[in-house]
Amino acid sequence: MSNQPTEIIVLGAKGRMGQMVLSACAKAMREKPDSLKVIAAVEYKGFPGASGTLTVDGLEVPFTDDLESVVKAGSVLIDFTTLDSSLQALEIAERKGAAHVLCTTGFTPEQKARIGAAAQKIPVLFSPNMSIGVNVLFKATEAIARALGPDFDVEIIEAHHNQKKDSPSGTALGFAEAVARGHAVKLEDKAVYGREGMVGARPRGEIGIHAVRGGDIAGDHTVLFAGDGERIEIRHVAHGRQVFAQGALRAALFLKGRNPGLYTMADVLSL
Repeated sequence: MSNQPTEIIVLGAKGRMGQMVLSACAKAMREKPDSLKVIAAVEYKGFPGASGTLTVDGLEVPFTDDLESVVKAGSVLIDFTTLDSSLQALEIAERKGAAHVLCTTGFTPEQKARIGAAAQKIPVLFSPNMSIGVNVLFKATEAIARALGPDFDVEIIEAHHNQKKDSPSGTALGFAEAVARGHAVKLEDKAVYGREGMVGARPRGEIGIHAVRGGDIAGDHTVLFAGDGERIEIRHVAHGRQVFAQGALRAALFLKGRNPGLYTMADVLSL
C-alpha cells in the first residue's frame, strides 16, 4: 500500500449525499491531512455552474461536469447518484483503472452482473448500505436466522423519506438476503413483498418485506423474529445521512491499492 494520500472523486457533488461526502472528507483532512485528497467534485453533463471550484466546510475542490477528464488510475470514485449515472461512471472507472465505491441502490440482476464484470478489472465496493452499524447487523441477522431456523417467522420493515425512488430499500433486501443465507434458502423462493386481501395463513419460512415512505426519514429498519411466546427485534435507526457518507469515505480509504474484486462493507469491517 502506498503512503500517498488517497485521491478521491466525489460524484453527485451538489446533491444531498455528495455534499455530505465532501463534508466528511473535509473533516477527515483536518484530522489527518495526509490521508486523502479530493481531486474533483463532479456533477452531470450540463449542470449549471459546474466549473471552477466548489467549497464545502472549508474544503475547496475543483468542480466539473466532465468525469472523463478527472478520473485517473488509482483514484477512487464515491458515487451516490442514479442507476444510469453510476453505470456510466463504472465504465469510465473500469477503462481508466480507478476504484469505485458504488453506493447507489435499485440495480436489476443484469446491472449487478455488469458491476461484477467490472470488478474483475478494478476494485469495486458495492453494498446495500454504507452504515457501519447496518453492516454489523447484517452479520448478526444471518447468525440469528441460522440459530432460530424457520420456526420463527421473519418480517422486515423499512421506512424512508418520501423522495426515495426504489422500494423496498437495498438495505431491507440486504437484511432479507442475510435471513435467506441463515435459513440456507434462496430469497426469491421465500420473499413476500407486502400483503393484501385474503392471503391465508402465513407459510412456514416466508420472509416478509414491507416499505414505508414519509417525511424526511433517513433510514429505519427492523427485522422481526416472531416465535411462539417470544419475539426478537433487531432495529437500526439512522439519525441522519452523514453515517452513510462516513461509511463511504471509510470504504474509499479501504479500496486504495486493492486488487480488482467485488468488495462489500463486510470486507471493510473485517466481518
